[in-house]
Amino acid sequence: MKTHPFVTAVASLQFEDCFNPYSDRCEIHDRWDAPRRRATALSAMLCRASEEPVDAIWIGRDLGYRGGRRTGLALTDDFHIGQHARRWNLDQAAERPTIGRAVGERTAAVIWGMLEHIDARIFLWNVFPLHPHESGDPFSNRQHNARERRAGEELLQQLIAMLRPSRIVAIGNDAAAAAQRITNSVPVISVRHPSYGGQTQFQKQISELYGRSMSTGSLF
Repeated sequence: MKTHPFVTAVASLQFEDCFNPYSDRCEIHDRWDAPRRRATALSAMLCRASEEPVDAIWIGRDLGYRGGRRTGLALTDDFHIGQHARRWNLDQAAERPTIGRAVGERTAAVIWGMLEHIDARIFLWNVFPLHPHESGDPFSNRQHNARERRAGEELLQQLIAMLRPSRIVAIGNDAAAAAQRITNSVPVISVRHPSYGGQTQFQKQISELYGRSMSTGSLF
């Protein structure tokens, strides 16, 4: 399918010590056409999400090297790319753009552990839609800088206007601060990031937000 204009704009971003999964190819882990695969999958999801208003955009901070760098999908690792595609009825987007063994990401596992119990139309995104890494170490994570944040926030504003969410669920303080800076027309709900000991609180907050109850030994 034709690349969505929004994805084209994301693919055009270039910053030092950043991997753009929609235009860059990892020589170690990627299929030969991985950038095209990732851009096509994201374009298809955007088209589906644009068909009618979404309940929420869940926003993280950046793509991680074990997750979105590989899949091109925010808060999604190799193990959940099929689940993400099926959520939008897009079986053709379920194939991994990477080679070798599947790689998991802890944050993605917690996020999708909750999403599998929620039927609402939820779009996943990040404040900065690329993978920022330490200089000389492409398989590391760093927080985006101010220049990168400004570029990401401009795109986030466009995404909000396009998808018309009823609310934004900001995962972590950095995501919440960015979301509150760029919009005053959509409610921003801040939840704990599931990493660094925040998993239980994140699960509790999401459960309450979506009217679920948690029971001992399971998420719901």
